[in-house]
Amino acid sequence: MSVKDHAGDYYIPDPSPWPIIGMVSLLLTLIGAALALNGVAIGQFAVIAGLLLFFYLLYGWFRDVIQENLSDRYNKQVDTSFRLGMFWFIASEVFFFLSFFGALFYIRNIALPWLGGDGYLGATQEILYTGFEPAWPSSGPGELGGEFQPMGPWGIPAINTLLLLSSGVTITWAHWGLKLDNQKHLVWGLIATIALGLLFVGFQAYEYGHAYSELNLTLESGAYGSTFYMLTGFHGFHVTMGAVMLMAILGRSMKSHFSSHKHFAFEAVAWYWHFVDVVWLGLFIFVYWL
Repeated sequence: MSVKDHAGDYYIPDPSPWPIIGMVSLLLTLIGAALALNGVAIGQFAVIAGLLLFFYLLYGWFRDVIQENLSDRYNKQVDTSFRLGMFWFIASEVFFFLSFFGALFYIRNIALPWLGGDGYLGATQEILYTGFEPAWPSSGPGELGGEFQPMGPWGIPAINTLLLLSSGVTITWAHWGLKLDNQKHLVWGLIATIALGLLFVGFQAYEYGHAYSELNLTLESGAYGSTFYMLTGFHGFHVTMGAVMLMAILGRSMKSHFSSHKHFAFEAVAWYWHFVDVVWLGLFIFVYWL
């Protein structure tokens, strides 16, 4: 269906079930995760059902948008709308992560000194938390979760930094291949980027296992544990979703869906991937290093 405007035919898709399916899948996943964290057995099954429904959503929605694109229903005004939509989506993601970085800053630089006796709350320190040392990393007063070892910047975090920075180079290489109509560079650049992203996720999963089993660093390790897993966990989820989107772009590239003059889908995923790279640099500096 389309409506007339001053620029010609502006394509408007028919009513779609995918937003509703997306809402149900995310709701199932979140409720299931909450139940599982509280020891309710059915929570695990709800998470699995939510994730399966989410992957079905990705398949179906990608399929519909690809079919629309290949049918030449999009004009320049629609392309502009897509670019603005992707810009504001990434902007919302920027503020999403800024909220967690802001929480980390508040805990480390404001709340922790207060608990240690500084500021206008200093008079209550001896009454509430006698002997508390306001040193970061901290699990908070009372040593919630027991003693733990913080995660250092070297080793796996440094390797993952190298992997993501390298993936930024490979996707840029793929982009240049696309602009030059070099199919070989495009495909191999995407394959390299996906492989580096999946390696990153694999190393992060190993890091989590090491943290839980050997460092006693868990979600119950007070402020440090919760901020560490919230920031790195959400970033890992974004890397995983970026890799899924890159796989879809790789499949389309192998079918020659893109040209040097028409490839916004590739550009949108490349923007997202570079955003993920930049966020990781912030994590490496403020979570692992400082």
